[in-house]
Amino acid sequence: MTASLIWQKSTYSQEQGECVELAADGGAVLLRESDAPTIVLTTTPKALARFLQGIKISRRGS
Repeated sequence: MTASLIWQKSTYSQEQGECVELAADGGAVLLRESDAPTIVLTTTPKALARFLQGIKISRRGS
């Protein structure tokens, strides 16, 4: 991982914390929780898009 990553907060995040943050590192997308910034998940843009699409579909059904 690159030390100079630019982390971006989700627009759905609260100001008090509990934020999901994303960064790009080459062809990978990195995700972390602002309360635990040393724990980082790595995925691809395509896999993240499928995951988010699945969440949207499941929310419509509930």
